[in-house]
Amino acid sequence: MKLGKFLIPVIIAAGFVAYLSLFSVKEINQAIVLQFGDPKRVISEPGLQVKIPFIQNVVFIDRRILSLDPRPEEVIASDQKRLIVDAYARFKIVDPLKFYVSVGDERVARSRLATIINSRLRNVLGKQSLATLLSEDRGKQMAMIQDGVNIEAQNFGIEIIDVRIKRADLPQANSQAIYQRMQTEREREAKEFRAKGAEMAITITSTADKEVTVILAEARKLSEIMKGEGDGQRNKIFAKAFGKDPEFFSFYRAMQAYEKALIGGETSLILSPDSDFFKFFGSAGLIKNQ
Repeated sequence: MKLGKFLIPVIIAAGFVAYLSLFSVKEINQAIVLQFGDPKRVISEPGLQVKIPFIQNVVFIDRRILSLDPRPEEVIASDQKRLIVDAYARFKIVDPLKFYVSVGDERVARSRLATIINSRLRNVLGKQSLATLLSEDRGKQMAMIQDGVNIEAQNFGIEIIDVRIKRADLPQANSQAIYQRMQTEREREAKEFRAKGAEMAITITSTADKEVTVILAEARKLSEIMKGEGDGQRNKIFAKAFGKDPEFFSFYRAMQAYEKALIGGETSLILSPDSDFFKFFGSAGLIKNQ
């Protein structure tokens, strides 16, 4: 019974010591074992590990790719244009021992990195014009910024994966002035385009009217020529027909004359009964004195 009373505290004490001696490193972490604040071991592999209780403690450091979103920074371009640049970065802690010795924890590291990124932004983008920053060449500038930040971040055991600009805007006052100037410029260009369009329309209309006049004149000329040729051909046919049978031709011409002269219901003619105009109707008794 006395032995049981003695073993229970021993077992509890051993369990407590084992609890303080064992720790687990997760997949997302890497660990540094400290002895009185002095780093003794760096553990990069996940699993169950052992430390000396009461003497050693463990600091866990994230091994994932982390994001950093520093506050927007105002940059003055080489052409003295002010620009509000909002950037972000992704980084990874690749040397936990150097990281712990140089910055201590992630909060301090983020603050240091934000300062470095903003400094590099001003240094690189300040040498470029606003037009360059808004063009396709901006990718080259971001690569230069990333390389510069990476060189300084290596001192903290950090690798910069990427640095990108989320947004690059002009300050509000500058934006309004530039937008107004752009609007005025676009309105001026629109007026020039309209004036050129009206001038081209007048030129095209004049050219078309001239071409229509020429085409109509040519058509009338060709029509008169063809009409004259047709009249000449008709006269030849009439002359040839008249030569073959003068009496029938005279009768045919008289019928055409009757058709033209007597068309309509209100035509009145006062002619002599023996007029040549009605010579073909005299024998039929169709002429009445009026």
